[in-house]
Amino acid sequence: MSSYQSDLLRLLEARGYIHQLTDASTLDALAGKEIIPGYVGFDATAPSLHVGNLVSIMLLRRLQQAGHKPVVVMGGGTTRIGDPTGKDEVRKMLTDEAIEANIASIRTAFEQFLTFGDGPTDAVMVNNHDWLGKLGYIEMLQKVGTHFTVNRMLSFDSVRLRLEREQPMTFLEFNYMILQGYDFRHLNQTMGVRLQMGGSDQWGNIVNGVELTRRMDGVEVFGLTTPLITKSDGTKMGKSVSGAVWLNEAQLPAYDYWQFWRNTDDRDVGRFLRLFTDIELDEIARLEALGGSEINEAKKILADAATSLARGSQAAVDAAETARRTFEEGVGGADLPSITVSDAAISLVDAMAALGLAVSKKEARRLISGGGARVDDVQIQDENHMIPAGSEPIKVSAGKKKHGMLHFSA
Repeated sequence: MSSYQSDLLRLLEARGYIHQLTDASTLDALAGKEIIPGYVGFDATAPSLHVGNLVSIMLLRRLQQAGHKPVVVMGGGTTRIGDPTGKDEVRKMLTDEAIEANIASIRTAFEQFLTFGDGPTDAVMVNNHDWLGKLGYIEMLQKVGTHFTVNRMLSFDSVRLRLEREQPMTFLEFNYMILQGYDFRHLNQTMGVRLQMGGSDQWGNIVNGVELTRRMDGVEVFGLTTPLITKSDGTKMGKSVSGAVWLNEAQLPAYDYWQFWRNTDDRDVGRFLRLFTDIELDEIARLEALGGSEINEAKKILADAATSLARGSQAAVDAAETARRTFEEGVGGADLPSITVSDAAISLVDAMAALGLAVSKKEARRLISGGGARVDDVQIQDENHMIPAGSEPIKVSAGKKKHGMLHFSA
């Protein structure tokens, strides 16, 4: 039985989102009597977020489901600096135009998960460049910098680990935690935001904002982090053999997104159903108890539900049908990755790389020599194999679960 009284914290606890909380009892009481605006920040370093960001997006969805207000903070300002957390290298600087284009593209993904509008619990998206860009540097140092000690800043993992590895950290990056703390204070002043959420690696940054708001304004705000979400094999969420699992269709076809979830490890099915779908907990308990080959049905349900949230229900239906036709009937569906070749032939290595079945030509050669490549379901182990032009589409496979279609132009 939950120790929490509010719908918000009971929901987050039941689905496995809570790792750390500042002043849980006060937040619990507050959430039970008023609408809490809560935010998560996202930097705009690419045109799409990926599955590694999904738990934070789902936090905002749960916040809205529990009757509170999600605030999506796009880091138009902080992206110009770069969050050093978990990074070994200095981030490449993006142009203002690239950052704005990325934010516009990322918003389309959020519109799948949240209801935006002007109502009390409708989601809003703001850009921290709108206020950080107007700060005078000297004024910022005078007003905010005095509340941060270098001693403590050096103790945070994002800084300490970089220094221990003798990897450079610019002074620009060192300022990131100050600006993130200022974000929280600004959002509290202007929008009444009381809660910041994020992954466990953001705990230090979140606590900075909690303390800064208390010291400068005497207002209590709260922080909540999720556990580090890894797969049972120890790898990070958001990565696959072929690279990042992007949320936007333009960066990753719906079929590949569906297949990522279908390939979930048996041990992760229940946890991922709780975190990444809206399926009722009783049904999840039934699904994760399935044994043997029946667990594959639970994986398909996970893939359908997760894809429906990110891409829409029709995309999930189409992806599932493509998978069924590919695996059960041995034919390629329209949603499989495909390329059109104008030459009389293409090497298997080039075809696998172009279809995204391997991250590089070197990886393609390794798959071929290891017996993991097939052309129209015939195993090929010759790294120099050429695929000649044909009138019918040709299916190229990497392992049992990754497929693509070659079309040859007349």
